[in-house]
Amino acid sequence: MKILVTGGAGFIGSHTVVELQSAGYEVAVVDNLYNASPKVIGRLEAITGKKVPFYKVDIRDREGLTEVFEQEKPDAVIHFAGLKAVGESVRKPWEYYENNIGGTLVLTDVMRKCGCKNIIFSSSATVYGDPAFIPITEECPKGTCTNPYGWTKWMLEQILSDLHTADPEWNVVLLRYFNPIGAHKSGTIGENPNGIPNNLMPYITQVAVGKLEKLHVFGNDYDTHDGTGVRDYIHVVDLAKGHVCALKKLEPGSGLSIYNLGTGVGYSVLDIVNSFEEATGVKIPYVIDPRRAGDIAECYSSPEKAEKELGWKAENGIREMCEDAWRWQSMNPQGYGD
Repeated sequence: MKILVTGGAGFIGSHTVVELQSAGYEVAVVDNLYNASPKVIGRLEAITGKKVPFYKVDIRDREGLTEVFEQEKPDAVIHFAGLKAVGESVRKPWEYYENNIGGTLVLTDVMRKCGCKNIIFSSSATVYGDPAFIPITEECPKGTCTNPYGWTKWMLEQILSDLHTADPEWNVVLLRYFNPIGAHKSGTIGENPNGIPNNLMPYITQVAVGKLEKLHVFGNDYDTHDGTGVRDYIHVVDLAKGHVCALKKLEPGSGLSIYNLGTGVGYSVLDIVNSFEEATGVKIPYVIDPRRAGDIAECYSSPEKAEKELGWKAENGIREMCEDAWRWQSMNPQGYGD
């Protein structure tokens, strides 16, 4: 079975390529390298010992994408490609809607014209908004998103659901991620954000390596055990393995499936800081800043459905997440250095 991975040079995509190849799948990668490094492909090949066919193509490029499908003839697509910075999406809503939604419309149109109607979509727990209940199950209603990035995930879930409703030959798996952190054990691939990190762990590791002076903690007056926001952090390798397990759902007639990918455990910002310090011995200076608009007190999953139906369960704890994130950052203080 051949899998086309869009955004396969990115953080989650690259780790998923490793797990796919390790599980015996043929893989090809499409990425425009807007938020990724060309060095990733060589590092993937070094990890797995297998060739990774790579196409520098934007998913909005209908002609280029069609050529990839005609060349590779994939059986299924795992779709990661998209802009993903929450703050930037507020400043550049048009760009986010045009890229994420417009690009996915082109992708799915090329897919159906080429006879490939199997897709696993990289969605997000952000579609739950301020969740109606916690822990969050897949039965939790989708909520009101607080930024354009979140709305693109919300709308793309609807679009893919509607495609299946209109044409039952489509088999769709929506994977709602919680907060991926960590890195591959080799320390050769990991999270490499452009500019100031938007996410907690790369911010911590860049403070630890001396790139940033201190961590900014947004709010310490939430109704949580230490006043800082609580989230469900999941090791990126566990998340990648979830995609491999999800492929078994892409069978003729399997229809639409939705799964949370998380650990079911909530950790606060300060829990992560303390765990990182314990795991690495590196002190992380931090300051408390005011809350950010749109942030909620806590958000963590119930991952029981994925375990029951896919046989998937997160295996790594918070210590491994911290150790692996630090190994990546300390071995690559400038990221991929492009």
